[in-house]
Amino acid sequence: QLHLVESGGSLVQPGGSLRLSCVASGDRLDLHAVKWFRQAPGKEREGVSCIHFSDGTSYHSESAKGRFTISRDSPENTVYLQMNNLKPEDTAVYYCAAAYGLCRKKNSPRDYDSWGQGTQVTVSS
Repeated sequence: QLHLVESGGSLVQPGGSLRLSCVASGDRLDLHAVKWFRQAPGKEREGVSCIHFSDGTSYHSESAKGRFTISRDSPENTVYLQMNNLKPEDTAVYYCAAAYGLCRKKNSPRDYDSWGQGTQVTVSS
């Protein structure tokens, strides 16, 4: 049973940076697509960035391109989301999720069967 734990969320000023971590236990992520989602109050959960853990191929939403970087540490079985130039509209609970397969075939939250508990990111002055 794959268990995911996120950390790194915080209150940060606009223009600031944060790095979120998603640590997996119970199984290796080697065959998984790992995706960061976020959910703001009153809004649907949306995908942010996805990575193939096996080779590091990554994908980003339009809102994340140029500002966010997703990466992984294979020995640590961990995925990171580096977020730069944060904006108030990035405020949300951020979740990592994992599923066997490819990012481009797993777009919806319904495609993912392992989830972390979420970490709060608040961007405000």
